[in-house]
Amino acid sequence: MPPGVTVPCQYRTGKTLGSGTYAIVKEAIHIQTGKYYACKVINKKLMEGREHMVRNEIAVLKRISSGHTNIVTLHDYFETAHNLYLCFDLCTGGELFDRICAKGNYYEADAADLVRTIFKAVKYIHEAGIVHRDLKPENLLFKTPAEDAAIMIADFGLSRVMEDEKITQLTEICGTPGYMAPEIFKRTGHGKPVDVWAMGVITYFLLAGYTPFDRDTQEAEMKAIIAGDYKFEPEEYWQNVSDTAKEFVRTCLTVDPHKRPTAAEALKHKWLASASPIFVTSSNGEPADLLPNVKRAFNAKAAWRKAGFSIRALNRMQTLAHGGISEEAAKLKADVEGYKAESERERMETASITYQPPQSGDSHEDLASRVGEVSLKERS
Repeated sequence: MPPGVTVPCQYRTGKTLGSGTYAIVKEAIHIQTGKYYACKVINKKLMEGREHMVRNEIAVLKRISSGHTNIVTLHDYFETAHNLYLCFDLCTGGELFDRICAKGNYYEADAADLVRTIFKAVKYIHEAGIVHRDLKPENLLFKTPAEDAAIMIADFGLSRVMEDEKITQLTEICGTPGYMAPEIFKRTGHGKPVDVWAMGVITYFLLAGYTPFDRDTQEAEMKAIIAGDYKFEPEEYWQNVSDTAKEFVRTCLTVDPHKRPTAAEALKHKWLASASPIFVTSSNGEPADLLPNVKRAFNAKAAWRKAGFSIRALNRMQTLAHGGISEEAAKLKADVEGYKAESERERMETASITYQPPQSGDSHEDLASRVGEVSLKERS
């Protein structure tokens, strides 16, 4: 279909699934097939002057979509007079840690299997020239409720295309504070190594139920990350975790990004590459069950984590980094909830859309340019 042609929407609106920094996520049901998708809805007013964020996300997703079983696929994108819509796989199996806590038992080998699977997807992303920059448990979703469902990396809103291995190209502060690498805070330049650092934090979290840089204040957390200041404590939470697993975490949490392993190198570490499972033996001679301690720590930190980890550093850390919040940022914060509520009220089935489905021949540059034309058109 030629760009700019207005047609009836091919989807109808389902329930609201969640809300992020700049967008809401709703179910979108394809009218002809009845298939369900997760649809990211972004208010155009909110994106004025920030169209590059959407252009970039689509460019990233088109480069990697459908290329790996553990990465969400971008199926469609279009616009109405008021909103931009991006349609993804609908992952119905829940978040990573919720799934773990619902299990009857959970062993170190289970954690290693999860980390190995995710790292393989990260390796694929990096080889495609992409850095994710917001890896965290909340962005790791199971595709279906089935026990053998694939785990999926989601939310590429902060990702960037990086054509080479330089780690000094990106300098803005972004991510989710507890998972951010030291070089992001120091603004010395960052790239793909930040994803390996985040995987180290995720691995620590999967083994203990809390993150290594938990502190009472945001500033203390930031200073601990920059210094690489963490311990495998309290001892009761780590007595059933092998030294090999701890050494793997230490390797990923190398402060100097030049000395940090790549995703490919991390996959060769003994903890992930060993032909037989690595574990601590319990008193009954079986592998130790990590679930009791993991659930206890996870539940104890739930309220703090909800307040502290769900807000991206784009909003949380600028005050620390720059000594104050800008007038533009203050206005954005004041407007954002209203814009998101406005987006949520639109009914897809009654909207006319400019429909520009992704085409297999598009390069990420072509897509970025084409979406730029959509995003920059005069607003209604």
